[in-house]
Amino acid sequence: MPADALIHSICDATSPRAPAMIVTIYGDLVMPNGGVMGMATLISLCGRLGFSESLVRTAVSRLVTANRLEGERQGRRSFYRLTQAAREEFSDVSKRLHSPSSTPANWMIHMSPSASALAAASSGKLGRLGGDLFLAPEQRDGPVEAQLTFEVASVSDESALRELAASIWPLDNLAAGYRAFVQRFSVFETGDADISPQQALLLRLLLVHEFRMILLSDPRLPANALPADWPGDKARRLFDALHDALSARAHHAITQLFADMPAFGDDPDSASRPTGL
Repeated sequence: MPADALIHSICDATSPRAPAMIVTIYGDLVMPNGGVMGMATLISLCGRLGFSESLVRTAVSRLVTANRLEGERQGRRSFYRLTQAAREEFSDVSKRLHSPSSTPANWMIHMSPSASALAAASSGKLGRLGGDLFLAPEQRDGPVEAQLTFEVASVSDESALRELAASIWPLDNLAAGYRAFVQRFSVFETGDADISPQQALLLRLLLVHEFRMILLSDPRLPANALPADWPGDKARRLFDALHDALSARAHHAITQLFADMPAFGDDPDSASRPTGL
């Protein structure tokens, strides 16, 4: 499939929302290349992904209101960067994208009546066993607010564990997401000599955006709780290979994108401009 046709087919199939895509653009592309992008450049880039100018402006306004973006002007030009809180959040996501930790092997059971535990359970980070008891993999991104925490020494029946995990977490939906990701992007697994730097840039943004959205819903369970044919590992290998290949091909387009970007004295990421990766 030609690159332009694949770009359109991915956008049609995934229907990315403009605010989420803009966060992906800033986190994956802008942060490593100075941290700042002009509104005109953002509108042009989003336009190639099917977003209208009015939709981009509305999304940026909402992201500013939500304290995700902050802007400033130079003359008649407007520039935006991620807020400090959004940079920290995407840095954590970036670690999961590019430097994933090893899969946890053990489990913890937390007893917690706190609202934060219920919120973590509703977001998929904890699995609610019932009442104030929650199940989670041993490794977590932050401490769990709990009155008591028990470490699971051993699992007596891994088949029953897989059934329990499937009843707590929406693993079928997650697996379907990983399989759809592989199906959509594996067409470029062997490479395409005709892909241009600009097309490679757009495909990399779509690749990162879709994989990021899947990872945000992945509870990262130990292997003994997952089905034998779990597609997450295949999706991870494909993401890593394609991200490297597309980044190399997109280098020239990324360099051009930030070539005339003015310097900002308080830009926390200015030392890294531009890397193109």
